[in-house]
Amino acid sequence: MIRKALKSDIEKAAQIYDHIHDRTDNAAGKTGWIKGIYPTIDTAKNAFSADELYIMEDENGKVVAAARINQKQEESYKKADWLYKAEPQEVLVLHTLVVDPMESGKGYGRKFVAFYEDLAKKRGIKVLRMDTNEKNTPARTLYEKLGFHEAGIVPCDFNGLPDIMLVCLEKKL
Repeated sequence: MIRKALKSDIEKAAQIYDHIHDRTDNAAGKTGWIKGIYPTIDTAKNAFSADELYIMEDENGKVVAAARINQKQEESYKKADWLYKAEPQEVLVLHTLVVDPMESGKGYGRKFVAFYEDLAKKRGIKVLRMDTNEKNTPARTLYEKLGFHEAGIVPCDFNGLPDIMLVCLEKKL
């Protein structure tokens, strides 16, 4: 089940960030994120405060994934070569999609993106956009399989992370 987060879900989302950071620190994955900089519990708190934090629970009620969904396109998106031109109100953006690495391989990322697409369709949105770090090849592979087009790789400082090569992705509905 995917739903809007409750206040009690903030810490659970932050725990997923920590699990990802720990996995990355142990060289089991590459996200390009830095523990203590991004994402942090403040990432989840800010998304919750804006009423934009969504979480996914498994059949036992355990939080296994989280993301922020809104219409805010990052400043660096202006540098991307978007294939699908759209007004800001016609775009829905997925930010900081995380799946607990202890739950990987169960299709949760795919299901979360499907939820995001369905939410956009219900709102009459024309274009989906998101980003990931160039280093995050598992995410890039997943998004490609789900029909997202890479609109460019933009060098930037992103959420406190320096020298990021941000992959901008889009999909037309």
